[in-house]
Amino acid sequence: MNRYLISAVALAIGTFVNVTAQAQATPVVQGPEAVADWFNAGQSFIEQGKALHDNNRRAKNVILFVGDGMGMSTVTAARILEGQLKSKPGEENRLSFDRFPYTALSKTYSWDQQTSDSAPTMTAMATGYKAREGQLSVNHTTPRGECNAAVIDAKKVRTVLEHAADLGKSTGIVTTARITHATPAALYAHTAMRDWEADSNLPMTDINTGANCRGADHAVKDIARQMIEVSPRLRQSLKVAMGGGRTYFLPNSVMDPEYAKDKGRRLDGRDLTQEWVASRSPYGRASYAWNKAQFDAFEPANNSYLLGLFEPSHVQYEADRANDPAGEPSLTEMTDKALRVLLKDPKGFFLHVEGGRIDHAHHAGNASRALTDTIEFSNAIQRTLDVLKAAGTLDDTLIIVTADHSHTFTIAGYPSRGNNILGLVREVPAKDGNPLKNSLDANGKPYTTLAYTNGPGYRAGGRPDLTNVDTTNVEFLQEAMVPMASETHAGEDVPVYARGPKAHLVRGSMEQNWIFHVMMEALK
Repeated sequence: MNRYLISAVALAIGTFVNVTAQAQATPVVQGPEAVADWFNAGQSFIEQGKALHDNNRRAKNVILFVGDGMGMSTVTAARILEGQLKSKPGEENRLSFDRFPYTALSKTYSWDQQTSDSAPTMTAMATGYKAREGQLSVNHTTPRGECNAAVIDAKKVRTVLEHAADLGKSTGIVTTARITHATPAALYAHTAMRDWEADSNLPMTDINTGANCRGADHAVKDIARQMIEVSPRLRQSLKVAMGGGRTYFLPNSVMDPEYAKDKGRRLDGRDLTQEWVASRSPYGRASYAWNKAQFDAFEPANNSYLLGLFEPSHVQYEADRANDPAGEPSLTEMTDKALRVLLKDPKGFFLHVEGGRIDHAHHAGNASRALTDTIEFSNAIQRTLDVLKAAGTLDDTLIIVTADHSHTFTIAGYPSRGNNILGLVREVPAKDGNPLKNSLDANGKPYTTLAYTNGPGYRAGGRPDLTNVDTTNVEFLQEAMVPMASETHAGEDVPVYARGPKAHLVRGSMEQNWIFHVMMEALK
């Protein structure tokens, strides 16, 4: 063979080998799935759907889980973070409630707000009526700032917790917010102003009439007092109330037992924690706990009532809970104990569980704490499924998981699969085998996947260079476009997840107040 032909053949072979090597370069970004996995997973989903059947039995128990501020972007980001904490890419992960068979979208506007606060949104779910901004379980004809008890009594609308008590069921409330905060309070309190949590929060005079409010006989009771002085039927029914807000139940002459700088907020001199114990004792053994040791010492088997107030205000974020001076239980632990108290009732129960601090972390522009609390919220739901299954009553329990509203929290850019959800955006390289690099904005600066439309994360003077910033640090505040001291809620629909009796009624696009009607249909 002549040397020119040999050279041409060698060149062709070398070119082929080089092209093949390039074509077979290993992608720097890889999912864990094989090609067949995608098709097989889809077929499995179809078979699971075929096996579903409407559960039309009457619910013995109803549990309403509310992730305060847990919009769809929060669910997605928390799902990814949980998966990444398990050393997986994260996107394929599923939170405990992602596995529920029925889902819907809830429209969260209130009677007078396009983007709502927690008071009317929880009122909608608790009562079946859309209400006004800042008002708890009163109808929308209630004047703003109304403090006359007779007017409030005429305007109040009954809650699912009150209906469950009427049916002879035990009830309970668990939250990581103050127990007097809007979401839990909407179940037992009726008031024109969510902020009236202690008597010191009541105004001196009625904004409309000028009549006395604070200390007047005709004035509406503050929220903490309402929880203690509920009707005899509800007093007997409400077995468990756990969360924060200790100082709203203590007189201002008493120092907080955990923090020397704090003292009670009550002007009336009453210690409502002791009144809880005294008023429930005729119905069974009652206890009050303010620290982890007292919580652990409470045994559901031989106790009937538990008031747990573990912080002067809201309980610790899950990310910070281990550093609490006196110790405090996790949301999962509180939920577990509440269930073990309520399951003793042969007539069944209604339980509300709120992941309240998801909302607070978002207001602070702090995605890390918001997502960590969302994961803990999911853990509490998984523990609930496990406890109910062990008790043989899972299929008798309607469980609804939803949010009261969303936040201006975004997931943006084109981050590659498995990219740290709290990190800087790094896109899939244009060429296989090439390394990942930070994606850059129009000014040549990297940016994070997570951000807020508004909030305290706004950086005056333009965007900073985040190249050497640890954006995964729990203290990092995601960037915000509009400067605000506190990030706001958002107005888009939020997800609803359901399983159990009548869960199939959760479907499509729902008005938020319809959730109440699903729960009542199951209870009836």
